[in-house]
Amino acid sequence: MTRLATARPSPPPLATAMVLAAGRGMRMRPLTDTTPKPLLTVQGKPLMQWPMEALVAGGFQRFVVNTAWLGEQIDDHCAAWSRDQPGCEVVMSREGTDFGYALETAGGIARALPLLADVFWVLAGDV
Repeated sequence: MTRLATARPSPPPLATAMVLAAGRGMRMRPLTDTTPKPLLTVQGKPLMQWPMEALVAGGFQRFVVNTAWLGEQIDDHCAAWSRDQPGCEVVMSREGTDFGYALETAGGIARALPLLADVFWVLAGDV
């Protein structure tokens, strides 16, 4: 029997990944008192960077990241990260700036819908 090689399907060209990064990270206190949980490092990289790099390797190029707690740090990290990822775009949905608090998971996604494509993935930026 001959086995045919199959290519891994690539995401649709306009597929977007939304990275949930707005939470307070209460169970990780006191570490999260000064650093947002998605930016805590594991093996030299911020937590949120691991899944983002995996999605880039899978063909994703557009990311929407929601922020609230210490969101300016996440803004800065995403700006620096996207400069090192040719062809990648990171768009911020700033719940903390606009509302003063995180909107929880469903609220954060609903708030970001205008920034997302018809097809999008949602992933946690803090696991």
